[in-house]
Order: sequence, then C-alpha cells, then structure tokens
Amino acid sequence: PADPLFRSSYLSTEPTKVGYTFRGWSTSQNQTSGTYTSGQIAINPATNTIESKTIEEQTEQVMKNLVSILEAAGAKPKNTVKTLCFLTDINDFAAFNKVYERYFTEKPARSCVGIHAPPKGAICEVEVIAAL
Repeated sequence: PADPLFRSSYLSTEPTKVGYTFRGWSTSQNQTSGTYTSGQIAINPATNTIESKTIEEQTEQVMKNLVSILEAAGAKPKNTVKTLCFLTDINDFAAFNKVYERYFTEKPARSCVGIHAPPKGAICEVEVIAAL
C-alpha cells in the first residue's frame, strides 16, 4: 500500500484568492503531514501586481499571501516548521526580519539567502513548510 505520508493533493483554491503563483504552478501542495508553499513574492492578488517598493512593504505583502495560503490549507503561521527566504540585498535582512518576526512568532527553522532576481522585480520571496 502507498505510504500515507506521501499522499498529496494540490491546493485547489484560485491563486487570486490565496496568494500568487505563476500559471501552471500550485500555490501549495498538501501532504498528510503538512503543506509546502510555492515561493511567494509581493504580488497583490487582487491586482496581480507588485504595488510596494520598500523591503518592509514587500515583506508585509508576502506574509499576507502566505497567511492566506496557510489558512486555506488548514494551518496558521504558528504551524510553520521551516521557511526559506530569498532577498535581493542581504543587507535588507534586519528590515525584512522586523516584519517576518511579527508573523512567525514560534521561530521556525529558517534559511535566508541573497539572490539575484526573483520574478517580476520582487526584492524578497518566501517559501513555507507547515505542519497540518
């Protein structure tokens, strides 16, 4: 029989309602043990555009997108066990972290790396693994 830990289902919620993903990608994939989000950038799902300019503003929108995805999957930020964060300027880490830590108060494991260019000119991107 199939291992129940590896049963998966794509989150069927429309991306415009729970965060952003490129056409053909799911916003998250749910496993029996947890949900794995796609990287979220500062897209406003209502307008499909990045409206914010600063690292603080973009991080806030990213967090809102992630909260929506987690809630649609039946989780909350406190259920997060791991995040992977990407910044175009690693010197923005302190400002990014001020917003990030308001959402991830349980202090999940985290990696944060500098990258060259996320999609659509974003300056940060975050992926989440959360327990269900």
